[in-house]
Amino acid sequence: MSRLLGGRGELGSLMRMARLIDLAQSHLRAHLPEELAEHLHVGGFRDGKLTLIADGAAWLTRLRYEQPRLLELLHELPGFEAVQGFNLKVRPVRPPKAPLRQVRHLPTRAADEISSCAADTEDPRLREALERLASHAERKDEP
Repeated sequence: MSRLLGGRGELGSLMRMARLIDLAQSHLRAHLPEELAEHLHVGGFRDGKLTLIADGAAWLTRLRYEQPRLLELLHELPGFEAVQGFNLKVRPVRPPKAPLRQVRHLPTRAADEISSCAADTEDPRLREALERLASHAERKDEP
């Protein structure tokens, strides 16, 4: 197993690349202002260029100004001497929105009708479903 992950196979080289990308990201973030660092992600290395990803155009513009310094910082790390420049990309990160919960109210009179239907229903599953539905009524006599 260790030969597979750390060896010469395709998975081993992929794992090494992932570790190097993580190292580069950590190193660059450590040397950037905190408000900028959290918006920087290292995406990969290809053709002598490291891909830097920002989650907004404004952050990417700030990264453009930092390119010479970032390149010097990368050259300090072993394995990154071959980096000649950067590919800069914007990939907005949008948090998933939870659907709005629609609260519906069941009048007491409607609940009484549903309960009456449940009492007259022979199918046990349908009767239970109707009883559950009726139990959602707002009872005015309860606190």
